[in-house]
Amino acid sequence: MADQPQQPPQLNIEISEEVAEGHYANLAIITHSHSEFVIDFVNVMPGTPKSKVKSRIILTPQHAKRLMKALTENIGRYEAVNGPIKDIEEVQIPFNFGGPPAQA
Repeated sequence: MADQPQQPPQLNIEISEEVAEGHYANLAIITHSHSEFVIDFVNVMPGTPKSKVKSRIILTPQHAKRLMKALTENIGRYEAVNGPIKDIEEVQIPFNFGGPPAQA
């Protein structure tokens, strides 16, 4: 047999209908410790005094950095096709919102 290049193993990913529906979020709160990053996705509605975390993702620092690079790359592709994304004004939230303060 001739040497054939080995194909990398394929990753088979499934998604349930419930997860595929997703959750709308217009605020992400990011905290971290020395070993993990926690991203809480929140849907804040105007005029409502209380909002709930819709989803929480916990990442290792290495995976958080990979996510940042992937988002940067994808935003670049999006803007190349659709033009620059306009930044909105900064929203001030309390520093203790959603859990303990971040630690370095």
